[in-house]
Amino acid sequence: MSKINQQLQDLGISKGDVVLMHSSMKSLNTNLTPSEFLGELTNVITNEGTLLLPALTYESVTSENPYFSINESEPCVGVLPKTFMYMDNVIRSMHPTHSVFARGKAANVITGKQIDDNTPVGPNSPFMLLPEYSGKILFVGDILYSCTFIHGLEEIVNTPYVLNAEMTRYTLKDANGNIAEKDYFTHNFKGWEQEYPRIKEILTYPDIRYGKILSADCTVIDAAKLKTAAIERFYEDIFFFVSPVN
Repeated sequence: MSKINQQLQDLGISKGDVVLMHSSMKSLNTNLTPSEFLGELTNVITNEGTLLLPALTYESVTSENPYFSINESEPCVGVLPKTFMYMDNVIRSMHPTHSVFARGKAANVITGKQIDDNTPVGPNSPFMLLPEYSGKILFVGDILYSCTFIHGLEEIVNTPYVLNAEMTRYTLKDANGNIAEKDYFTHNFKGWEQEYPRIKEILTYPDIRYGKILSADCTVIDAAKLKTAAIERFYEDIFFFVSPVN
């Protein structure tokens, strides 16, 4: 068993898991290539599991450039998603700014319905479907601030800051080259700083686990437990996960 294999298992990642990974390749401080590291993770969850990576394109697909191609629009969230995009048997959900890559047993069902949503992290997004599959969120590096899953919960409780009131029309090109137009609400955090590391204040072991993968400080979170705890906290304080920008 490799060192990474053992470290992932120590973090609670095992055969058959559905794992959504946010990642900082740099934090690993390794000579492994991105594809080799992704292979290590796949070896742990096996073909019975499903690996998901955010494929976010909010930097390039904008109101000024409202065009998204499922095969061509590269993610803006790091080298591991960009590498995963071109690996064998990886599929992608359809969303102009908040799509997700997936490979494994549940890849098709967990990505297939996001086209029905009209918000960034709606009920059919792979992010919000994680609890239905006992999904886990793996953060490689000290990057809890990047927890896109919380956006979906902000949409559920309808925080006053999460969505713009007006919709934006996007042009979407699917894997077969078919083109369609669709209107979406977009996120609006103007005037607010996201405070997602506060997740640590509402979860305890084993719902949140801390450990190392090589040099990276890592966190694994039970998505269903985070959903329950965060929604409860939202009803106590709707602004719990943000602070005003001074």
